[in-house]
Amino acid sequence: MLTSIVTISFVSAVAGATTFSHSQAGYINYTAVTGYFLQDDPATNASTFNYTQNNFGLKNVTYPIVGSASNLTQWQQFALQVEALNAESPLDTVYKVFFLGRHGQGYHNAAESFYGTPAWNCYWAQLSGNGTSTWQDADLTPDGVLQAEIAHNFWNQSYAVQKVPYLQSYYTSPLRRCLRTANITFSGLKTPLYYPFVPTVKEFFREGISLHTCDRRGNRSSIHKSFPTYKFEEGFNEQDVLWTGVVAETSSAQQLRSRKALDDVFTNDDHTWISVTSHSGEIASLLSVLGHRSFSLATGAIIPVLVKAKFLPASAAPTTTVLPFTTSTWCHNGPPITSNASNPQGCLCQPTTAPLPNLNTVSAFLPGQTAPINEFATTTTIGRSSSTAKCSTSSSVAATSRKYHSNSPWAYPTGKQ
Repeated sequence: MLTSIVTISFVSAVAGATTFSHSQAGYINYTAVTGYFLQDDPATNASTFNYTQNNFGLKNVTYPIVGSASNLTQWQQFALQVEALNAESPLDTVYKVFFLGRHGQGYHNAAESFYGTPAWNCYWAQLSGNGTSTWQDADLTPDGVLQAEIAHNFWNQSYAVQKVPYLQSYYTSPLRRCLRTANITFSGLKTPLYYPFVPTVKEFFREGISLHTCDRRGNRSSIHKSFPTYKFEEGFNEQDVLWTGVVAETSSAQQLRSRKALDDVFTNDDHTWISVTSHSGEIASLLSVLGHRSFSLATGAIIPVLVKAKFLPASAAPTTTVLPFTTSTWCHNGPPITSNASNPQGCLCQPTTAPLPNLNTVSAFLPGQTAPINEFATTTTIGRSSSTAKCSTSSSVAATSRKYHSNSPWAYPTGKQ
């Protein structure tokens, strides 16, 4: 399990509040509480599951704490159950319900389907587009817009008929496909004035950072211009300082990033019902950190998770290893020659004697940059006044050059975005 050390320097004002009430260093242990949703049941097939046909996946069960409440919908009973769990839990334990929503189909998703995963990973994903479509910081396709509209209509129906508790806080990845999905999904819903849709753009809820241009976000000023009502977490940089097109984030680094995002929410947001609009790879990372079973989401799909967070002393934190960003290989001179299942990623690059691209042009705002300037640390300090985890540089990325192969398989993992 990956952990980060947090310092809680505030005290909860009311009993049953959903933030912690410690003033000591420690770490937060996360657990996905099972038994409430079909998605955490091993018998549920993720590839065929449709959240709109299954009441978000909420099971029809009787809750011991709530008892018999036949006049209430299942969601109303579940809300009482969550409220009771928080009211009866010790001060070191908090429960929140996360609705993790994947963005609608983006142009990068359509391009991968068109070219096939091997050719996409080995060549096309490193480009900004193909002359017809653009997928750098990909926008939604018309199908992606429709998927977000389906989510909008389902939320409206769920609020009105099933009495799903109103979302209280909204977070979104800074990538355009998520910013747009959140806007289409939640704008205009009939919700209380005291829970407005004003999402916080959160850096660490972004997709896994690869060499793919679709993983590079726009500048803060351009995001604000397109979505002027959105808020930015404290410390959100103008430029994307994490994506370089040179090195890729390891799974352990992404899980630590996901954990830091959760740490911040649990220490600074006292709301219980939370929406996060993110990506397939990042949602998979969050589920892993929470100990939830693997459950892949189709574009536009949503998965709710009841999360139990327990604050423990720093001395109890397990020892973990976080691997630094690594270089990856790709075909710089054209799509792969062939697909071969015996090779990793199934593709071989065309041989060439052409010169390699100039590394100094990778990051326009930081010429010569070959690694993220903010490497993730294993310790974090979070105080009441902060709205985001502060990361300090603990080590530098060892890899300092971009690798290209003329006759070797491309080595970056698939199944993201």
